[in-house]
Amino acid sequence: MSTDTDTDTETVRVGRYTVAVSRPDKELFGGSGVTKRDLVAHYREAAPWMLPHVRNRPVALHRFPDGIDPSGPGTAGFFQKRVPDTAPPWVQRLRVVRVRGGTLTMVSCTNAATLAWLADQGVITVHPWLSRAGHLGEPDRLVVDLDPPNDGFARARWAARCVRETLQEAGLVPYVMTTGSRGLHVVVPLRPERDHAAVRELALGVAEVTARRHPDRLTTQFRKDRRGGRLFLDTLRNAYGQHAVAPYAVRPLPGAPVAAPLSWEELEDVDSPRRWSVSNFGERVRVLRHRGNPWRDMARHACSPGKAARRLERMDG
Repeated sequence: MSTDTDTDTETVRVGRYTVAVSRPDKELFGGSGVTKRDLVAHYREAAPWMLPHVRNRPVALHRFPDGIDPSGPGTAGFFQKRVPDTAPPWVQRLRVVRVRGGTLTMVSCTNAATLAWLADQGVITVHPWLSRAGHLGEPDRLVVDLDPPNDGFARARWAARCVRETLQEAGLVPYVMTTGSRGLHVVVPLRPERDHAAVRELALGVAEVTARRHPDRLTTQFRKDRRGGRLFLDTLRNAYGQHAVAPYAVRPLPGAPVAAPLSWEELEDVDSPRRWSVSNFGERVRVLRHRGNPWRDMARHACSPGKAARRLERMDG
C-alpha cells in the first residue's frame, strides 16, 4: 500500500487491479476507531469466503459516504441499486429488469478488487439478489429472516432450529448465518427451476408449518401489533428484486459487526448476532482455516423447489 500525502489517498493492489482509497483514516462507525482503511482490509480478507455467495448476482449497495450516525440507529445512509458512474471498467455490470418495467444496470462482485473499491465508495454493506445472472427470474436461494423482538437472540437460535427441522422434512438442506444486526438468516440452496413467486410461496409455506407447530412462540403475522410478542418468521425477501445481506458483509452499526455463516453445531455457542466484527474478524478467519468453511458445499446441496413444495403439502402443521 502506498500513500499520496498531497491528496490523502492510499493505493492498494488487489489482485490484478489497483484501488485508490481516499481518506483512509476516516472513521466510519461512530467513533469506534474503525476506519475506511479497516473496511477495505476486511473485504480483502473476507473475499475468498464471500465471493462465492455474491459473484454473478446483482447487488444493492448500502452507502454511508460520511459514516454512520453515532447518535441514531445507524441508518443515515442510502441504498443505491444503479452502478455508480465512477465505477472502473473492470467492475462487472449486470442489466436487470425492474419490477415496474424498464431495466437497470447493477454491480456484480466478481473479485476482491470490486469489494475494496466499493468500500472506498462508502459502501458498508452489499446485499445480493437471491438469483444469479442467467437465471435472474429463478432464485437459487431461499431465506427465512429471524429478527427476535427485544433482541432476544436465544429465541432466534431456537426458532432457527425449528425452521431447520421443517426444511429438512421438506427435503431441503438449510444453512444458518448471524446477520450482524439483530438475528439470524436460515438460507437454503435451490436449483433455479421456479420463479420468485413460487419460491416465496414455498418459503411462506415452510414458515406457516413451523408457526403452526409452535403457535405460542412463532408467527407469520406481518403486522407487529398482531404478533403478541411472538417471533416473526419473515419470508418477504424471497420476492423478485429483493435482496439479503451478504455473508461476511459488514453492517452499518457501532463496532462494525459482520454477518457470519456458521455450522449448526457452532450456533449453540454464539450468544450474539454481533459476535464478530471488523476488529476481531481474524478470529473467525482462523476458525475457517482450521475447521473449514461451514458453507463450502452449499451449491452441491441445491434441491428442487418443486419437489420440496409437494412434500410440504403432505406435511402436518
